[in-house]
Amino acid sequence: MSDNAQVPPPHDATAAGPGATVDFGFREVPTTAKKPMVRAVFDSVAPKYDLMNDLMSLGIHRAWKRAFVRALGPRPGLRLLDLAGGTGDVSFGWRRAGGGPAILSDINAAMLAVGYRRAVDAALIGGLSFLVADAERLPLPDRCVDRVSMAFGLRNCTDKDAVLAEARRVLVPGGRYLCLEFSQVQVAALAPIYRAWSFGVLPRLGQAIAGDADSYRYLAESIARFPDQQALAAMMRDAGFARVEVRNLSGGIAAIHSGWRL
Repeated sequence: MSDNAQVPPPHDATAAGPGATVDFGFREVPTTAKKPMVRAVFDSVAPKYDLMNDLMSLGIHRAWKRAFVRALGPRPGLRLLDLAGGTGDVSFGWRRAGGGPAILSDINAAMLAVGYRRAVDAALIGGLSFLVADAERLPLPDRCVDRVSMAFGLRNCTDKDAVLAEARRVLVPGGRYLCLEFSQVQVAALAPIYRAWSFGVLPRLGQAIAGDADSYRYLAESIARFPDQQALAAMMRDAGFARVEVRNLSGGIAAIHSGWRL
């Protein structure tokens, strides 16, 4: 991707209907096709997911997640729903920091299987439950958790507005939703370096380590096409969240968005 390449704008998946399409990286695909395509990506990357996260971010994702867990405010009496929780980093951090019961949820069973094995190995299985579920249609009752977290998962969802609505639905009044996601770089000098890393280095790392360049090319494209900080904050307000705040990390490479159900 050159510095002059045009990133397609975010696609509104809410206008569903016959022939409706949605973004899958830089491609437009039928709305019904995106979930199985995303599932195939994460089926492929699951065995090497944690190693690749370290390599892709030079280990910085660990610091981002520590900051994210602190922002969640873990306490023994609070219940966490960790959406798109993957291999468990946020749920594990929550429990280690003294948080209450956590539901580690993901649409991808292969990712959760890795998380389950990690939880057993780390003696963190107590207080954790595992749920294979679509974040757009959660099989959970209204007002059942105190915190909803989502780290690096929202951009892979087909209908992001539906995810935000579901997150608010399952929160108790006074509960809080927090999203850690890649965002728009705010430091001009960093932007070309970040683009070169994302589109030049990441697919090559994916091929060398995981034998899969295409999945990591999709991940880079999905980051580039994701709504920026202010657009995501507006989406959260539209979903009914109050006191929405944004905290940039590493010059805006990632950002923590938070909002309350009042």
